[in-house]
Amino acid sequence: MRWADLDLLGHVNNVVYVDYLQEARVDMLRVHAPDSRADDLAEGVVVVRHEVSYRAPLTFRFRPVSIETWVTEIRAATFTLAYEIFDEDEQGERTVYLQARTVLTPYVFATERPRRLTEDEREALQRFHEPDDHPRPEKWVPVPESEVGHYPVLVRFSDVDVYRHVNNVKYFEYLQESRIGLIDAITRSLPDVDGRPGGMVVAQTDVDYRVPIVFRPETYDVWSRITRVGTTSMTIDSEIRDAEHLYARARVVCVFWDPETGRAVPPPEAYRERLEELAAATA
Repeated sequence: MRWADLDLLGHVNNVVYVDYLQEARVDMLRVHAPDSRADDLAEGVVVVRHEVSYRAPLTFRFRPVSIETWVTEIRAATFTLAYEIFDEDEQGERTVYLQARTVLTPYVFATERPRRLTEDEREALQRFHEPDDHPRPEKWVPVPESEVGHYPVLVRFSDVDVYRHVNNVKYFEYLQESRIGLIDAITRSLPDVDGRPGGMVVAQTDVDYRVPIVFRPETYDVWSRITRVGTTSMTIDSEIRDAEHLYARARVVCVFWDPETGRAVPPPEAYRERLEELAAATA
């Protein structure tokens, strides 16, 4: 864990966890696979979907955190990995910080197309296979364009990996930037200080990757809308797109949080009313 991994609350930033997952995935397929049959799956894949559930805040310390990784599903051209980031005491009791799933597909970067898993790759993945019954994602409703929900993203050269695609982790950064812009716009529309929440943390992030984002001088558009306002949370749906493509879509659940007690709290009534107005306006 690095000091730079922390956010302003002193917690490991939600984006950094996805870096940890990527490192754990490569380690499983490169180090713990029975032979070289899984080598191409360590890096020659693209992420189709991430589902990340943040269970408890992880703070800075000088000892490592543990990550378990296993395969839950093997299909013709995709496989799904599950992860758990945790600490375990001498009695075997776990403190779980994060649980996640990643759907991946083998990819031929020369032709920019996915491919099917080979029989050798399927056999290599079987060693880690622990199937489960995971529900399929809900049907997606397109995000409309609105002034308050727009954020232009400029891809930085350092965002691009060796395959000339924006790395999947960077999408979480783009969504974080757009979310901060949306929340800031909502907050500025409420002049009363009492109408602002004390804090906010991310509880869940689901991302579908549709078309690779590449480096270019023009910006990409992130369009966001509030789709649900709960007692202590709100849900934000976002799409990264331009006139030609839908590149990614995401659903993020944010929880209103009291930094002093470390507990979820309802937002101020004026803030809730504003969120409900925006949710109704873009429904």
